[in-house]
Amino acid sequence: MAIDFTSDIGKVRLLIADLDEAEPVVSDDIIGGYLELNDGSVMLAAADTLDAIATSEVMLGKKIRTQDLSTDGPAVAAELRAQGEKLRARAVEESGAGSFFDVIPFGLTGHCEGEEYRW
Repeated sequence: MAIDFTSDIGKVRLLIADLDEAEPVVSDDIIGGYLELNDGSVMLAAADTLDAIATSEVMLGKKIRTQDLSTDGPAVAAELRAQGEKLRARAVEESGAGSFFDVIPFGLTGHCEGEEYRW
């Protein structure tokens, strides 16, 4: 079955480089779940998917060295998490969140309105 890269699930696959149509790394249902958790944000769903793959890599692909073979699951997981963080930053940048208004805490300021500050 061909991957539809115009659909949200296909876009997530494109961002996480899960392009093998015969044996995908993550199922459509799992990607759909991440899309649901992130209110349809493709970038955030891709970041969460990369985090899940990284967690699996750490749990299954530990650091192993034999005579002629070496694998480093934690290093792969760190790179996947870094890619996820880049996607999260891109999602925030594209949404414009935090670009105009700042959050100001609500509460008492310690003086009445119009009263001078006494240091």
